[in-house]
Amino acid sequence: MEIFLDCLYAFLVGGFICLIGQILIDYTKLTPARILVSYVVAGVILTAIGVYEPIVKFAEAGATVPLTGFGYSLATGVKEAVTEYGFMGVLSGGLTATSAGIAAAVVSGYLMSLIFKPGDKT
Repeated sequence: MEIFLDCLYAFLVGGFICLIGQILIDYTKLTPARILVSYVVAGVILTAIGVYEPIVKFAEAGATVPLTGFGYSLATGVKEAVTEYGFMGVLSGGLTATSAGIAAAVVSGYLMSLIFKPGDKT
């Protein structure tokens, strides 16, 4: 029963984050790129003020998989690196914390470009 509730919480929180994005797409003139950047920045800001950590503990993957979760990872990595390395942690902490995700995205994109024909739709 516990795994069912964990999945339900992840679905509800992740779905709510996606719902906000869909509303922004449908009812504003924001481009998808600006919405994506806004999500990352919102994740960083919410982490900095201490709001996002309880959401992550409650919903786990429902809060860490969306782009706000990427912002959370960046902010958490910077915070940990600053306590360990001082000012240099500001420059290296975010990249260190998110390097696996960034590498996975680059490798997956490259593999998909080998399998499928990339290009503009005509």
